[in-house]
Amino acid sequence: MSDFNVHDSPNGIDHRRVSEWLTTHVRGVLAPFTFDVIVGGHSNLTFCVTDSRSRRMVLRRPPLSHALASAHDMKREHRIITALRGSAVPVAPVLGICENPDVNGAPFYVMEFVEGHIVRDQQSAERLTKPEFRKRASESLVDTVVAIHAVDINQVGLQDLARHDGYIERQLKRWYGQWNAQKTRDLATIDRVHDELLKRIPPQGPATIVHGDYRLDNCIISDSGDIVAVLDWEICTLGDPLADLGLLMVYWTGPDDDAMVAAYQATKTIGFLNRNDLVRRYAAVSGRDVSHLDFYIAFALWKYACIIEGVYARYLGGALGDRNPAELEPFKLQVDSAATHAETLLARLH
Repeated sequence: MSDFNVHDSPNGIDHRRVSEWLTTHVRGVLAPFTFDVIVGGHSNLTFCVTDSRSRRMVLRRPPLSHALASAHDMKREHRIITALRGSAVPVAPVLGICENPDVNGAPFYVMEFVEGHIVRDQQSAERLTKPEFRKRASESLVDTVVAIHAVDINQVGLQDLARHDGYIERQLKRWYGQWNAQKTRDLATIDRVHDELLKRIPPQGPATIVHGDYRLDNCIISDSGDIVAVLDWEICTLGDPLADLGLLMVYWTGPDDDAMVAAYQATKTIGFLNRNDLVRRYAAVSGRDVSHLDFYIAFALWKYACIIEGVYARYLGGALGDRNPAELEPFKLQVDSAATHAETLLARLH
């Protein structure tokens, strides 16, 4: 039992109990284990787990405190990734799930560690050293989301994951509810855009898997530029596939594009495709009509504003400790900018 008595594990990991669970439930691992944070905060917590033979795994659990319980359902996320194994969608192989909160304070699951790059900034983009690899990453990103939208939900057993109809209406209701629950001030632009979006929802075709947060830094990329795993399925549902494409446009800034949100500039690096190139490829590979894409981009910008407002509210409430409100002003400005941009886009649809 001495192998489990290690006390320097990060918050969110009960070293002894998790080690015991891993040894019992994951074939071939050997204690002692080390746990290192990969991603923390208000999204699901992600840890790299390394055993005594240097085998690496990834453990996912809910954040230590959160508002949207449905977004942190480990059993649901585990189910989605497991269902997609064997499909054309690259996901990390799942090794096991622990649904007993007594082990670690909350359910968690474990999957294989996938080698590759996660491109979050221009420095990490430059690690894909050749421009042709960046071009390939752009193409593979599109081809992979097309593959997600092409999954036969009945064949993989996900047909009952969520309602099939009214995706945008449901999303508007959900995020407007979050806005009103967490807003730090009144912002009439958010209200106006919400109402205008509700009036303009395009007809939805057959429901597909919708990742819900599909962007480059939620994928692992090989040295040659291929997507080898799609990550962060926590808000995946069924609905309108063009919502994923609209959100991808918001998070993507090609070499010749103006940024829609200031925080996402990694793909400005030479070699990545521009937004219009991604849209053309999506339309060609998927065969879908993208003529209403500006609506979905406006919706994505509005949703982004609602999400960032929630982050801003939590930070003002002390989630980062005592901070001068002036330090947090950039979050408020991101909300204002995204909402204004969404309203401008909708005005062009008249």
